[in-house]
Amino acid sequence: LRLFIGIAGGSFVMCQYWFSRMFTKEVVGTANALVGGWGNLGGGVTQIVMGTLLFPLFKTGMSAERAWRTVCIVPAVVAFFTGVAVQFVSDDSPKGNYKDLKKHGNMPEVSAAASFRSGAFNFNTWILFMQYACSFGVELTMNNAAALYFRQEFNQTTESAAAIASIFGWMNLFARGVGGFASDKMSARMGMRGRLIVQTVLLACEGAMVLIFANTSNLAGAIVVMIVFSIFVQAAEGSTYGIVPYVNPPCTGSIAGIVGAGGNSGAVGFGLAFRQLARYKDAFIVMGCVILASAGLSAFIFIKGHASLLCGSDDPNIIGKGALSVPEPDAEEEEA
Repeated sequence: LRLFIGIAGGSFVMCQYWFSRMFTKEVVGTANALVGGWGNLGGGVTQIVMGTLLFPLFKTGMSAERAWRTVCIVPAVVAFFTGVAVQFVSDDSPKGNYKDLKKHGNMPEVSAAASFRSGAFNFNTWILFMQYACSFGVELTMNNAAALYFRQEFNQTTESAAAIASIFGWMNLFARGVGGFASDKMSARMGMRGRLIVQTVLLACEGAMVLIFANTSNLAGAIVVMIVFSIFVQAAEGSTYGIVPYVNPPCTGSIAGIVGAGGNSGAVGFGLAFRQLARYKDAFIVMGCVILASAGLSAFIFIKGHASLLCGSDDPNIIGKGALSVPEPDAEEEEA
């Protein structure tokens, strides 16, 4: 059962693909960022709601095991009815459902295997994978490490440390959306180069804030720095998914899935650093240096038809208004 519950988390990737199809190029970064950020925020809201419902059950004399199993009914019901609404109320794209578009010959059939292969063999996918590991992976790591850090470094109680650490997640309310919005605005002015500049600056600022956070000895100062650090972390997540839909439009779903997995992979990698190093402060310094290095990877992103960070120009035949379309598969993909 836990396996299937975990698989439900894959809905994040489908949402990113869906929003890339539903919104125009001018706002796709903001749309993807908001849906992703509010999804992350939902984790914190769920904890509050679940906790609020859990304690009254204890007062009824219900055992702890039965109480938490009972309260899990709430997210299950919400998820079920959300799924029903998506299925019967929403459209796949502004032009209608894919089934109808394919039926009338307005949309090509694209092999899922060919889509994944094309996405996986795209070098840009793996650069974004590493950069997302240094943004969402950092957020996941902070969710686990922040409270323990404030206990270890500032002698806070468990309750106080947890309350301080929770501030990090609440920045999802707006910070990820800000990253996507900044990506869209710079894209309007400078095309893809604008998106890459935003991505690079946000990751560089994030890495710098991690290093400052690790070397802040004052509790109040550490909290302020953590808030700023959190804003850059989540803004970088938003800017990453402002780039993803452009890498290879027919394979956006596969690319979004691979890049999304980078977040979990980054959390595992940074988690090992926190377990292996004697002090959390040293782990934060390692994390900051890795993030700064990832910012430089933007120079190696070369998307067909678009300018890179340092050279090239956008193809005027590609730049235009409208939603990101699903073009015909390449001849190589058809042969595959």
